[in-house]
Formats: sequence, C-alpha cells, structure tokens
Amino acid sequence: MHAAPTRRAIVDAVPPGSWRGLLVFGVTYVLVATRRLRIVELDRPSSALVGAILAVAIGASTPEEALHAVDRTTIVLLFAVMGMGAFLSLDGFFDRAEAALLARAKTTARLVGMVVWGAGLLSAVVTNDAVCILAAPLVVRWIEKNGLPRLPLLLALATGANTGSVATLVGNPQNMLCGSLGGLRFATFLVHMAPVAIVGLALNHGVLLLMFRKELATPLPVAPNADRPPVVTKRSALSLGVVFATVVVYTAGAPLAFTALGGFVALLLLHRVDPARIWERIDWSVLLFFAGLFIAVDALARSGIASWAFARVPLEGATSLGGALRAATVFLVGSNVVTNVPFILVVKPEMGRLGDETLAWELLAMASTFAGNLTLLGSVANVIVAEKARSVGGLRFGEYLRVGLPVALLTTLAGTVLLVVLR
Repeated sequence: MHAAPTRRAIVDAVPPGSWRGLLVFGVTYVLVATRRLRIVELDRPSSALVGAILAVAIGASTPEEALHAVDRTTIVLLFAVMGMGAFLSLDGFFDRAEAALLARAKTTARLVGMVVWGAGLLSAVVTNDAVCILAAPLVVRWIEKNGLPRLPLLLALATGANTGSVATLVGNPQNMLCGSLGGLRFATFLVHMAPVAIVGLALNHGVLLLMFRKELATPLPVAPNADRPPVVTKRSALSLGVVFATVVVYTAGAPLAFTALGGFVALLLLHRVDPARIWERIDWSVLLFFAGLFIAVDALARSGIASWAFARVPLEGATSLGGALRAATVFLVGSNVVTNVPFILVVKPEMGRLGDETLAWELLAMASTFAGNLTLLGSVANVIVAEKARSVGGLRFGEYLRVGLPVALLTTLAGTVLLVVLR
C-alpha cells in the first residue's frame, strides 16, 4: 500500500501544465485591467473574448469545455433584468426622476444621499450594471448643467449601486452566480441580506458625507417652479409593476432566469413597442464580457493552480465569527486580485470547507459584492460610470481608492457580523 500524501506534499505539488491556465488568465487580466493598449484597440469585452479564444488555442480548454464554462443562467438573468430596466429608460422614467430629485434635494449633500439610496434600492431589482448604464448619463448631465462637484456624485452612483445590489440574487452578476452555483433560494437570501444592504448603504452614505463635507456644503441652483410631469406615468407604473411582480415570483421559489425572462417578455407584449428600441438600450457588450470571462477563468480553474493556491489558505470554520471574518477577508482580497465574478468560479471547489454551505455562499456573495467598491476595477459598474463620465473627467484609480477602501472595509466588516450574529 502507498502512504497517503501529506498536506504538505499536496501544497508543494504544483500541477503540471498549469502554465496554460495561468497564461490565459494573465493575458486576459492585463487586457481587461488596461483601458486601451496602443498596439491594439481592445476594450474590456473584446479583451475577455481574446482570453476565451486563447484558452482553446493553447489547449487550456477544449471547445466543448469552453462552451460549457459559460454560465447560461447568469447570462440569461442578466439580459432579462437589463431588458426590464430598458423599458423604464424608454418611457423617460429616469429623465423625469432627474428633475424631481433636483427639485427636492435643495443641497448637494442631500442629492448625493438620494443618489446613493436610489441607486442602491433600484439595483436590487434591475442589477447594479443596468442602473449605472441608465443613470450615469443623467448624473453627468447634472454635473455639466449645474456645475456640481464631479467626484462625490459619480462615486455615489457607483458605490451606491454596488452596495445596494447585495440585497437580492438579481442585484449583480456575482450574486446571480452564487445563487446558481450554491443553490440559494431568493427569499432566504433576501431575508439575510436586506439588513446587510441597509446598514451597508448607511455606511456608504456616511463615508461620502465625511470625505466630501466641503464640496457638499454648496446649495443647488434653484430650479424654476414650472409644471413638471409626474415621475411615474401609466407606462412606467406598468413596467415597475412587472419588475416587482417578478420579485414576488422569485420569492415564492421560481427559477430566477426564466422568471426574469418571463417578466421581460410580458413587457414586450404589454407595451407593444418596436423591439429594436429595446435592443439598443441593452448593453450587449456586458454580456459578451461575462461570457468570455467565464471561459478564461474556467481555464485557470482546470489548470489546478487555483486549488493548489487555496490549499495554503485557511478557510475552515466560517460558522464562527472569527472564521467568517477570516473567510470574508480572503474573499474581499481575492475578488480584487482576480475580480469578483472570476474569483467566484475559482473558489467554487473550496466552498465545502467552510462548514455551513448556505452561509458560505452568502458570505462569498456579500464580500465579492462589497469588494467591488474597493478599487475602480473591482466592479463592472464602476468601469461603466468611469467610461460614461469621461466628458466631465471620469474617475481615476487613486481618487476612487481613497473612498472605495473605507467603504469596502466597513461594509464587509458590518455585513459579516450581521450574517453570523443575526442567523
């Protein structure tokens, strides 16, 4: 009989052939993390596509494995939720909300609070990426027309959308993926995560008020007291009704992807608009980005190098507060090293080590969501806001980090305590 290999031997045995997966992921990460390379004109979605093709070209994945790696549930869910949000955009809901917010806010500080909480609550039902796609042009218009401070408003949108999205399984792509891979139920997740989202948004709001107290002291320009149309029209009420009806159906235990797709199809039938006007409001590049990223990260996972690395990381015992804080720290750091959606795919085989698997997947969803606020590249939503705000100066890595670091650390700490203590 052969002696069983020791843990030290397992740790030290680097998997043969792992260079292929590392190469695929390394190339993809560099391309995605760099806005543009002068030698090639690639944006982030096309960079992820390069990584997917490279994985097959060098034998890190077979074509069949690559296609299987794309989590179709997440892609369909993301498409359907963005589609429902597109109906609100088409109806002018966000434009009317813009005028109403400016009229009610009166001060820049109050407007920042409205953006944080509004983006956070809306992202819980139509995803953080969709909220940033639809709302970023409005926030940029406020800044340009009224001379408002750029940084606090852009950060309020990006961080608020990220933080609030933790509340539901449809709030962001990483929650969708955790729900799909971990078999999480929408209702249970909502009960556990709603307090986390509320406390997180309060901390997020507080950090912005503290960091930008001088810039936010200025009053808003007084808007003319003209007749303004109501924010919610019959058409937008119908759209919102269908969106919230899907939330009710999710809560009853229906499949997430096809429930959202059913809501989207219902809106197509009820509104009777030319579908071409909806297609142009869906950011197809986001779907392409995630599809390519799934394949590139799967190549890394197949190489065995991720399991080799995680053998060095203590993840056991997440049911205690100390163990949960340790796991959340690993998830927070890992989500920023690898970015959140790829990290979930990489850490998936290790989740059984944490004890309570439901708690483990909820911790992963929470930490990977709040990790999106740590750096500019931590979340696709951040990148969307930065790209759409280039006309007013965009967002730079250092200035984002100054606010994102305390927001990410405070919300992750509070979220971990709430998940363990209130269980």
